[in-house]
Amino acid sequence: MKRIGTIITLAVILIAFVFGIRYIYLKDKKDPVVYETQQATTETIIKKTVATGSIVPKEEVLIKPNISGIIDKIFVEAGEIVKAGDLLAKVKVVPNISNLNNAKNNINTINTQVETAKLAFRNQENIYNRQKELFAKGVISANEFDTAQLSYDQSKQRYKQEQISLTNARQNYDIIKTGTTSGMGASANTEIRATVAGMVLDIPVKTGNQVIEANNFNDGTTIAIIADVSNMIFEGKVDESEVGKIKENLPLEITVGAIENKTFDAILDYIAPKGVDENGAIQFEIKGTLHKKDTTFIRAGLSANASIILARADNVMALKEALIQYDPKTKKPFVEVEVGNQEFERKDLELGISDGINVEVISGISENDKIKVWNQLKPANQFKRGR
Repeated sequence: MKRIGTIITLAVILIAFVFGIRYIYLKDKKDPVVYETQQATTETIIKKTVATGSIVPKEEVLIKPNISGIIDKIFVEAGEIVKAGDLLAKVKVVPNISNLNNAKNNINTINTQVETAKLAFRNQENIYNRQKELFAKGVISANEFDTAQLSYDQSKQRYKQEQISLTNARQNYDIIKTGTTSGMGASANTEIRATVAGMVLDIPVKTGNQVIEANNFNDGTTIAIIADVSNMIFEGKVDESEVGKIKENLPLEITVGAIENKTFDAILDYIAPKGVDENGAIQFEIKGTLHKKDTTFIRAGLSANASIILARADNVMALKEALIQYDPKTKKPFVEVEVGNQEFERKDLELGISDGINVEVISGISENDKIKVWNQLKPANQFKRGR
């Protein structure tokens, strides 16, 4: 038994020795790692962040009626260009019965006052004429004649005032009943006119719709939306993680999804001082004024992306971000430069801005230096062989 154990032990040692020799042989047989190199290039590097939003007019004007009623006729369509004062729609008034009755009763009351003033005026007129004859004959004094004339003039004035009040009451009755009256012309409440020049973006009402006038308790019904489409802005939102990187007056590059191969320049002129919680993320509103250099028509409401240019370096020496290594202790960047056949030397770098792919190299290497690709991947056949 002891002899058998010795034999087994020697066999195990022999087998381990053979496998060890084979391992060393295979390891020495492997191809040595051959590092590739790359050189610096000249690039234009733009560091930017992207905001999503839409293109909207800088100012939109909501046209509302001055009187409640029903849309009788619409004279324009969305997309038309209008001038201030152009007729947009006409409203047919549905009078309030209570207001109509009050106006009618007011007419009757004032009409009675007019008749009373008329009688008083006629009476004072007769007295004045008699006193005038007596004064001419020297029967009465000048003071008595002056008193009669004053009473006559006052009664005449009251009569005229009551007539004006009656005219106003009748006009008020007509306005309550029909929305207009004689002499109003283009200022009739039933005629809805444009208050500014621009393009009609939308007509949210149709003929037959009931509309409500704007007052202290109601915003009123919007009959038309008008805007100057030549003055458009980008309106979007950025995340709180990005808002600290941007500031006003930074340049924007606007791309509109519906307009291919077009980029529009803009200037960031507003950043909201307060964020809004949207689905658990704080978003800040931004606005940028577009500077169109051509006649491209941008429809209001089109979705767009704004690239906010944080920094820019034109025609600078650059390296791929993947070539840069960082010292584990100092965290400073460096690369390995080829000084001989597969021999490399470390050189520290001073870097500028980066766009995530390329990084600006301020100093440390020259354009002719060959940079080691330190993290290159194995070819596919090596992976298969290592299995």
